[in-house]
Amino acid sequence: MGGMARGKRPPRVGDGPLVRRLLIGLVLILGAFLVLAPLLIIGVEAFSRGWAVFRDTIAHPDTQHAILLTVFTAMIAVPVNTAFGVAAAWSITKFDFWGKRFLLVVIEIPFSVSPIVAGVAYLFVYGLQGLFGPLLDDWGIKILFAVPGIILASMFVTAPFVARELIPLMQAQGRDLEEAATSLGASGWRTFFSVTLPNIKWALLYGVVLCNARVMGEFGAVSVVSGNIRGQTNTLPLHIELLYHDYQAAGAFASASILALIALFTIIAKVALERQGAGRVRRPALVTQPAEKAS
Repeated sequence: MGGMARGKRPPRVGDGPLVRRLLIGLVLILGAFLVLAPLLIIGVEAFSRGWAVFRDTIAHPDTQHAILLTVFTAMIAVPVNTAFGVAAAWSITKFDFWGKRFLLVVIEIPFSVSPIVAGVAYLFVYGLQGLFGPLLDDWGIKILFAVPGIILASMFVTAPFVARELIPLMQAQGRDLEEAATSLGASGWRTFFSVTLPNIKWALLYGVVLCNARVMGEFGAVSVVSGNIRGQTNTLPLHIELLYHDYQAAGAFASASILALIALFTIIAKVALERQGAGRVRRPALVTQPAEKAS
């Protein structure tokens, strides 16, 4: 009796069939109203005035420029943040140095600061009345209300994504494999490309996918530093807002459908990478040779 009592697990929340069904039903209902319904509305409203209006909206020069600017911003911000994330994760997990905890705090700052606050901060740094504004103006360098400001703001809000995926994984993996490769004469770069990179590739791609989706959908920080100049500094999210304010609801939803498709492809890529092990902290097993039999 004592052994049975010790082996019996305590009841968990949701073990009962009624509670379990209520919880699952509540999650499905909330998911349908909060996630699926808005996505369906975007698709319906995008074609509410016919295919011709949808096609003309997407083919409009302002929409084309907004799409190209969004893609151009992602092509710069994502690789830079990928390099930053890898370097930060490598430094934090493979070395012991003073200020490591401070570096972790710095990486987390973009998640705790509102994007609009970040955009305003850039105004006080690079604006004409800001810290470096007069000097940049003397040199003829324009940061704010131009493409460089959009790229900087996008890089700020997406800086932690790659690092946050890599740091827990690399901490769990430890330093054994890299130290073994170094002891065998491998250089730092050879160790990274032959040992570290194969072990983090899926988590790295996972972070890149999330970073890319966030860059393309960023609104708050970009809206502050871009100036909202139609056909010049409008990314796709800002262009959607302008169309909506111009009472072009069908055009706004048509443009929004592009971001919805990007979100859908992001979810598909995310699920595929998770099946490969991304997002899960696992310590790779060391390959050991079987001991030779004693003669």
